[in-house]
Amino acid sequence: MKSKKAPYFFVAPALILLIMFSIVPIFIALFISFTDMSLAGLADYSRIEFLGLENYSRIVADPTFLKAIYNTIFYVILGVPLVVLFSMGIAILINMGNGKFFSFMRLVFYSPSITNIVAVAIVWSFLFNPSDSIGLFNRMLGTIGIGPIGWLQDVAVSKISLIILAVWRGLGINMLIFSAALQNIPRTMYEASELDGASRWQQIRFITIPQLKFSTFFVIVTTLIGWLQFFEEPFVMTEGGPLNSTLSVSLFIYRNGFQLNNFGYAAAGSLILFVIIILATIVQLKIQRKQDENQA
Repeated sequence: MKSKKAPYFFVAPALILLIMFSIVPIFIALFISFTDMSLAGLADYSRIEFLGLENYSRIVADPTFLKAIYNTIFYVILGVPLVVLFSMGIAILINMGNGKFFSFMRLVFYSPSITNIVAVAIVWSFLFNPSDSIGLFNRMLGTIGIGPIGWLQDVAVSKISLIILAVWRGLGINMLIFSAALQNIPRTMYEASELDGASRWQQIRFITIPQLKFSTFFVIVTTLIGWLQFFEEPFVMTEGGPLNSTLSVSLFIYRNGFQLNNFGYAAAGSLILFVIIILATIVQLKIQRKQDENQA
């Protein structure tokens, strides 16, 4: 009997934390989304009014929220593939080499992931400075005859600028995941392919990439979830501007909840984002399952 209870004893702390800080807040947010909760309502519950589906009907017709959804989809469509491809490519290249230099490069690519976003924002603000006398990017473009670009001031370019920054920050962790997976690929597979006359590119295409299938799936799902919650970069660098061109759904929720004091409206947005994340994850799981069935 004790042996049967032991697993539950070890799992219990994680389950308790999950319920307290993940499951319960979801239900609280669901309840708040049907009300006009504000700071006044937190001080006096009698001032909270039940609105039903009014918050949802308003938010789906809110042009600012629709703009935030469009921006978030744009971030996901461009950012997720870039992070997956670059992190996989860097991991494969580093894995090919031996020595301290390649170990150092692994540290170099990982360090942005653990660097404070405020410190990163200060450095990249100088890089993105629109003046070609201060901004490094514009100075480099000026040497080839391209005029200064308003990286964070131009509506057409601002989203691309944030994607560049976010991809740079997101490479490190995913590179380590791919690096760990590469260590588990049997060396005998490469040796056999060398005897058959396979080139290095053929080894990567037909051995390395297929063997990284499960790691790739994990990276895609986690990266997709992270980019759907894209928040830190637009919050610190642009605050959603210019003209809401970099506003994400998470930043929209933060703005309405903590700046405009409209918790019910923000909770409705958070529940919609939650549903989008769940649906996106389910789609990825079904695609992966279908690919496994086809290969079987």
